[in-house]
Amino acid sequence: MSLNEQINNLPALETSYILTSEEIAGYQDNGHILLRQVATQDEIEGYGPVIANLVKELNYHDKPVAERDTYGKAFIQISNLWQKSEAVRRFVLAKRFAKIAADLMGVEAVRIYHDQALFKEPGGGHTPWHQDQIYWPLDTDKTITMWMPLVPISEQVGSMTFASGSHKVGYINKMVISDESHRTLSQYIDGKGFEKITYGAMASGDATFHAGWTLHSAPGNPTNSMREVMTIIYMADGTPIADPDSNARRSDLESWLPGQKPGEIASSPLNPLVYSS
Repeated sequence: MSLNEQINNLPALETSYILTSEEIAGYQDNGHILLRQVATQDEIEGYGPVIANLVKELNYHDKPVAERDTYGKAFIQISNLWQKSEAVRRFVLAKRFAKIAADLMGVEAVRIYHDQALFKEPGGGHTPWHQDQIYWPLDTDKTITMWMPLVPISEQVGSMTFASGSHKVGYINKMVISDESHRTLSQYIDGKGFEKITYGAMASGDATFHAGWTLHSAPGNPTNSMREVMTIIYMADGTPIADPDSNARRSDLESWLPGQKPGEIASSPLNPLVYSS
């Protein structure tokens, strides 16, 4: 069988995942939600190994986990895999996932901001508290990340922990993922009295969705198995580009919105429209 035939035989991921009004309202109030079996086991068996093999091929770490800084210990992070594999492109640009993102945010259409494989190695460290959107030069509160394990995740490894309702505050500070962000934002969360929610064990194909401003963290990986997770970041179609106010945002503007400038609508070739009602 040729490569094109293998790709064409992968599941289409176009059937809809129907959300209830209660699920949508819960997401909008809390800033996060767990949805079971967003992808079926057959679908994960088709796409999971392709993504895992690509991450292995592109892994840039050349030091043991113990010798890296906090960010490096947290995960192997590979972005925009959809550009590097036609099979992964089918997964990342899937209409089913994009429609869930649009429905949860209450918007008519969404574009990709970028994807990220986040593989936490055996012995990998925790992911400190942070807000994703401090990295993104996007002038909107309509951003969302799908976080989907490609393998079963035990309660010992767990899903992320979310500070419920923290997305309503918006931009808290500019601190990137670090020991400092973990200390400072942990104190902030406790001071504000945000409820901390974790969903525990997840099956492959389950997914959490969280808003760009939702504070979240993740535990380390004390097991002998890789925690394989694929994420896709969406933004509402029509999102203006913000004037980047940090090195992180300037870097993101160059990387994920190439050729675009502040004030323009985010719509570079790297930001395809993936769902429109």
